[in-house]
Amino acid sequence: MFAPVYFDHNATTPLQPEVLEAMLPWLTGQSGNASSRHDYGRAARRAIDEARGRVAAAVGAHPTEIVFTSGGSEANNLFIKGAAACMKPGLLAVSAIEHPCVIKPAEQLVRRGWVLQKLSVDNDGRVDSGHFEAVMRQRPKLVSVMLANNETGVLQDVAALAEQARAAGAWFHSDAVQAVGKVAVDFRALNAAGVHAVTLSAHKLGGPKGAAALVLDKRVEIEPQIAGGGQERGLRSGTENVAAIIGFGVACELAVRRMAELAPRLIELRCRLERGLSSAGATVFAASAGRLPNTVYFALPNIDGETLVGQLDRSGYAVASGAACSSANPEPSHVLRAMDVAPELARGAVRISLGAANTAAQVEEFLLTLQGTVARLQRLSAIAV
Repeated sequence: MFAPVYFDHNATTPLQPEVLEAMLPWLTGQSGNASSRHDYGRAARRAIDEARGRVAAAVGAHPTEIVFTSGGSEANNLFIKGAAACMKPGLLAVSAIEHPCVIKPAEQLVRRGWVLQKLSVDNDGRVDSGHFEAVMRQRPKLVSVMLANNETGVLQDVAALAEQARAAGAWFHSDAVQAVGKVAVDFRALNAAGVHAVTLSAHKLGGPKGAAALVLDKRVEIEPQIAGGGQERGLRSGTENVAAIIGFGVACELAVRRMAELAPRLIELRCRLERGLSSAGATVFAASAGRLPNTVYFALPNIDGETLVGQLDRSGYAVASGAACSSANPEPSHVLRAMDVAPELARGAVRISLGAANTAAQVEEFLLTLQGTVARLQRLSAIAV
């Protein structure tokens, strides 16, 4: 009997059994507030400290550099708005392919006197070196470039970019939520190159939703965006989500431990998938760029991405559309627009993001299903014409 197949791990990942096991006591019997001074509170504080150490170890950071937040979006906002609040307005540079939780706060700063420059990318989604150098000559105060793109999976040479930004005197941030557990992330090495902060998120690597972190060089001054009881060294007030933070720590430890075995297997599945897609006439975006081992972003000619995603869902395959659509105004992905992909092709974009439980048999069955689905959609299009 066919079981539904989950191919959307860049959106969120299944909670790992070991993570749930570690969280359960803190969802049931352990009820202490980590700010309380009795035994229950002290136990919660110790558990958070242990989790902080695990998260730090996963990315080569020191535990005191970890600031827990509720999600990657909050962590990105905390750095961009928090750092900007401690400076006079100036030039802010972010890549044109950033997640909206980087682009939107950057755009908000424009209303506060900042000048925003979106860094262009090449046709494979890599930051354009010539444009980056030109912007660095304008001496930006803040720069944000993601380590791995959530749609294409393209990896940026963040260390090399940060070295240039440091020479220009900028604080450099990188959204790394898609990277940890898929590729090696070493904050100490990145920090030495000029990266001052990176963002991590638990639910992207087998942990729970509701826990994330900003890994922050302590020399960087940022203004808290949530004021209150002074938790997280005063940088993010609010009673800690103890269970989720504990799960985050265990998930980080597991993801890094399993990466050496998992990454080659995901690359093999990705290659198998891309061979089948190419045979079907699909365009695979950023195929020649260095990418995450699990991510395939493609489009088939004259096939609408949203429609294809819906049809595949009915057939039992969970994939993602690359388009941010509304019924009134369908818009192709801003990432593909930045890569100069033709709008009619970009509207067909579909993302598959593989995970540890996916198999070669699932990939082969998907390709057969896709072939039949596309043929059916093409017949319907011909009838409509």
